Amino acid sequence: MHNHPSGDSSSSEADIKVTRDFIRGGQLLKIDVLDHVIMGNPNQTSLRSLGYCAEF
Repeated sequence: MHNHPSGDSSSSEADIKVTRDFIRGGQLLKIDVLDHVIMGNPNQTSLRSLGYCAEF
């Protein structure tokens, strides 16, 4: 999870790349990445809900 100080919780290309990197790194360590959440004000965005993290 991280925040966007601008208040816009939309995911950027960099956010998606980092999420993919987390997933690849987690696979090497046998750790599942359940979600990557971006906090804004007043909203949040779940990259899992956008299809970027595996469904369990």
